[in-house]
Amino acid sequence: MKFGNYECTVIDLGNFLTDGGAMFGVVPKVLWEKKIPSDNKNRIAIKANALLIQGNGKNILVDTGFGNKLSEKEKKIYDIDQEINMDISLSKHGLSCEDITDVILTHLHLDHTGGATYYKNGSVYPTFPSAVYYLQKKQLEAANNPNLKDISSFIKDNYMPLVDANILKIIDGPWQLFDGIDILVTHGHTPGQQHPLISGEITSLFYCADIFPTSAHIPVPWHMAYDVDPMLVMKEKQDILQRALKENWVLFFEHDPHIVAATVKHDPQKGIVMNNSIIF
Repeated sequence: MKFGNYECTVIDLGNFLTDGGAMFGVVPKVLWEKKIPSDNKNRIAIKANALLIQGNGKNILVDTGFGNKLSEKEKKIYDIDQEINMDISLSKHGLSCEDITDVILTHLHLDHTGGATYYKNGSVYPTFPSAVYYLQKKQLEAANNPNLKDISSFIKDNYMPLVDANILKIIDGPWQLFDGIDILVTHGHTPGQQHPLISGEITSLFYCADIFPTSAHIPVPWHMAYDVDPMLVMKEKQDILQRALKENWVLFFEHDPHIVAATVKHDPQKGIVMNNSIIF
């Protein structure tokens, strides 16, 4: 789809499994399982959807999936789809990792940032050698001083090589990346999570990351056990939904197994709910 001067394309970085209870927090299983069914280990199948934004001479990638640095034990836990990797996914769109000019890291959890670097001959290197990577200051601080909830999600090999190579640009708060691309910031899931908003004349595209990981998370109380501040998450979700409704946003879901994006509408009984799913 095109938003303003930018063509936006889904980059499929594969499927994986994660605990359904963790993905839906206090929401009873009898409710969330109607949206995304679980296996006999209570795991649900979700996706890693990155976003490619092309325009004005730029090839911008938003998030990078798990990458290739997981141990065999971790690959088994998450049942990682090993048939898909960054090179294969980008090549389907006529690009290589060298063609990426900018990488927006929404946050540093391993399923969003693992592909930012890669292993080769025992060393770790930036996956996109020509790119500038962007990250929020509060998120880097959180990763370097993790709480007990987040400690297993922050892997230094995913981001410290970017710091060492001097290609990680640290931003503090909302900002404009390029003309037509603004960055919004939330803090409830993890401090300093950033969300690109690509503006068009009629509608705009909002990259949800983990504030709305799937379309099933549109209801304000439906949030993850992974969130560090549930009350703040709900306030942030309310604010985003109100703006999405008013300004006709398309919401891009990074982890939904079936629905890549959708608009929202107001329902007199239920409040703001999903309207139409959008096919990219």
